[in-house]
Amino acid sequence: MMASITSELLFFLPFILLALLTFYTTTVAKCHGAHRWRPTKKKRPNLPPGAPGWPLVGETFGYLRPHPATSVGRFMEQHVARYGKIYRSSLFGERTVVSADAGLNRYILQNEGRLFECSYPRSIGGILGKWSMLVLVGDAHREMRAISLNFLSSVRLRAVLLPEVERHTLLVLRSWPPADGAFSAQHEAKKFTFNLMAKNIMSMDPGEEETERLRLEYITFMKGVVSAPLNFPGTAYWKALKSRASILGVIERKMEDRLEKMSKENSSVEEDDLLGWALKQSNLSKEQILDLLLSLLFAGHETSSMALALAIFFLEGCPKAVQELREEHLEIARRQRLRGASKLSWEDYKEMVFTQCVINETLRLGNVVRFLHRKVIRDVHYNGYDIPRGWKILPVLAAVHLDSSLYEDPNQFNPWRWKEHGPDTKGNVRRPHVCPISSWSDRKRRASLPAALSLRRFQDHMVQLGNERHVGSLESSQQSAWNPSVANTSLILYPPQTDGDVRRRRQRP
Repeated sequence: MMASITSELLFFLPFILLALLTFYTTTVAKCHGAHRWRPTKKKRPNLPPGAPGWPLVGETFGYLRPHPATSVGRFMEQHVARYGKIYRSSLFGERTVVSADAGLNRYILQNEGRLFECSYPRSIGGILGKWSMLVLVGDAHREMRAISLNFLSSVRLRAVLLPEVERHTLLVLRSWPPADGAFSAQHEAKKFTFNLMAKNIMSMDPGEEETERLRLEYITFMKGVVSAPLNFPGTAYWKALKSRASILGVIERKMEDRLEKMSKENSSVEEDDLLGWALKQSNLSKEQILDLLLSLLFAGHETSSMALALAIFFLEGCPKAVQELREEHLEIARRQRLRGASKLSWEDYKEMVFTQCVINETLRLGNVVRFLHRKVIRDVHYNGYDIPRGWKILPVLAAVHLDSSLYEDPNQFNPWRWKEHGPDTKGNVRRPHVCPISSWSDRKRRASLPAALSLRRFQDHMVQLGNERHVGSLESSQQSAWNPSVANTSLILYPPQTDGDVRRRRQRP
């Protein structure tokens, strides 16, 4: 009997020992190394300081409160003083980091496509088109940009576009009223840039009825781009969508005429303009071509016209700069006469050193583009702060342009600062997601200034800048949330007045 019980115990002994060993191992593991097997709690991100503001709207209304173009506004000043140059907020319905820091702004733009991507409000795509380069990202943006850059080649810029800029500048200046008539400098700048863009995009000549109708539709279109996206009858946005359809109708008719001509004559489409280039050199669909042309018309028109108007305003308050500009242009004209030339050449363009300084300073102080819309596509750690994936981030370029630690007397118009330091100061950044028309716009601004200053009628309005009878006004406000590259600016030039007239009506921004 006892032998039977003993044999049974011996039979179960290995199982008992195995159970005890398992229990012991588990207990030891729990006592000595359990922390190695537990999932660690996710560390809370160290977000930049800030406040979310009101529910839904956040701090959007305060951020967009109008202020002079040559300042960052009270909202930015208060938040930077309280939180620093990098702070968090809630803007445009999304969690947002706002950057007034030059280093972070540079980091954002240098890492576009890897850590950040362009992310404008959805209403922009609704009015500019889903194939607009302003809203495209990744390969789609690169393809559209490549088509535009190939059209705006260096050879074409030298041989075609530079002479076109000079010709259109002279056309506008010769259409000005007599010396005793007032005119809007901003209106003239907009007319000049629109006619130039329409000519190079669709071969539409200035002064024609169709060109003028398109320009008026474009004015209505632009009012909607910089307005709240309220699509109700009578609103600016609703009218802009109607004008968009009209503008695209004109472009589509031009496209169909080109294709019909090509099919009848069994020949290739001419490449005199961007429309012809896109039809021949790309495989874009009709919708893509329409959005491409509309977006470039928008990009080439708005920033250039604003920069020209601001340059005139700033020069009005700086007679010394006007004198140096005149001397530079007269020297170019003297060399032209010596070689028997009558038009601007590429060599003349390269000699406009101080003209480029004036343009750089105008873009810095005038802040044509105040801030950009970007989105974080990967978790970012910068300067001790964590910026989570999915957040919006707004690099405020104006805050860097007006930073006293980067620029001496930042609120003063001083073109000579660019002679000393050049354009690559630490306050500037290079933008990978840049409009391909920027080089064209640069040449447009450079070529139009000397042509303007070389005419006596322009001198009648601009030479006597210190004269109390010369009157100008500039009003500028914060750019719209939906199109931050456009400011609401109005600049009026008045000719010299008689002694009995109003002496001076001038308001600095």
